[in-house]
Amino acid sequence: MRLLWQQQVSLIDTCYYHCISRCVRRAFLCGEDKLIGQSFEHRRCWVKDKLLALSQTFAIDVCAYEVMSNHTHIVLCVDVEQAKAWSMHEVITRWHQLFKGTLITQQYLRGGKLIKPLQQIVEETAQVYRARLIDISWFMRILNESIAVQANKEDKCTGRFWEGRFKSQALLDEAAVMACMAYIDLNPIRANIATTPENSLYTSIQQRICAAKKAQQPKQLCPFVGNPRQNSPKGLMFELKEYIELVELTGRCIREDKRGYIDNNRPNILTRLNISTENWLTLTTQFRKVFHGAVGHPEALTEFCQHQHLKKRAAVSVCQKLFA
Repeated sequence: MRLLWQQQVSLIDTCYYHCISRCVRRAFLCGEDKLIGQSFEHRRCWVKDKLLALSQTFAIDVCAYEVMSNHTHIVLCVDVEQAKAWSMHEVITRWHQLFKGTLITQQYLRGGKLIKPLQQIVEETAQVYRARLIDISWFMRILNESIAVQANKEDKCTGRFWEGRFKSQALLDEAAVMACMAYIDLNPIRANIATTPENSLYTSIQQRICAAKKAQQPKQLCPFVGNPRQNSPKGLMFELKEYIELVELTGRCIREDKRGYIDNNRPNILTRLNISTENWLTLTTQFRKVFHGAVGHPEALTEFCQHQHLKKRAAVSVCQKLFA
């Protein structure tokens, strides 16, 4: 299982990953089960709160998320440099927010004096914790296990709650990141459970719009920082306003009675990403259908496969067509 995840995640190639988890039982993760007349809508809040809380402990930022009735979509960004900058004390403190740690690390945080061999053990343990705090596998494991425990307790049952291991998809360049984020943010609209991005409950786009009304950006989400420039702050290299307009416009294009609307209102971001209008609509409405592995421009995909020692570029023809 560990080897499989390593094949899906390569921080040399990209820090952005699309993670999907699906519920195994017929009973809903969230929403209303009409067969038994019970609502599980409150569980959406469980997922959202735990997800955003973990992002404040890990060196992993949440770029986009949405919680559907029986599955979740998340775009994560691993911040290796942030983890490297943490002191040993901060690393151990962060890990203890998740787990109890060891007796020695507990003694260290209490300020107790440690003999040299024990101090060395603390330092080695801190390095293990530091690596885990940039590990998407640990992040998703903690998220999903906590939701499973709560759901099983509420359902008064035991056993598997999720289908199994989460699925991870590498997003190799900015075009892939933007397309996947828009796909996620429009998912409730495509599923006909929301009419606009701002009323799509428990989604990153709704959270961003609510903050934007106050001229702010959500502190718990990876921010949009504008066009790339030297010494720019950490974040998504596009304007938030452009992204929100892009999602809104794409949502209108999905509707058959307004497909022509995009021709006269093409957002600048598509030109910068070098993706045609028709291809963008395919990307943001059928992302999971057309892509089953790493996603990005063919050049980025080639490098990813080389680093992962993969002989075949499974999605190269689709990437070449849609990102051209």
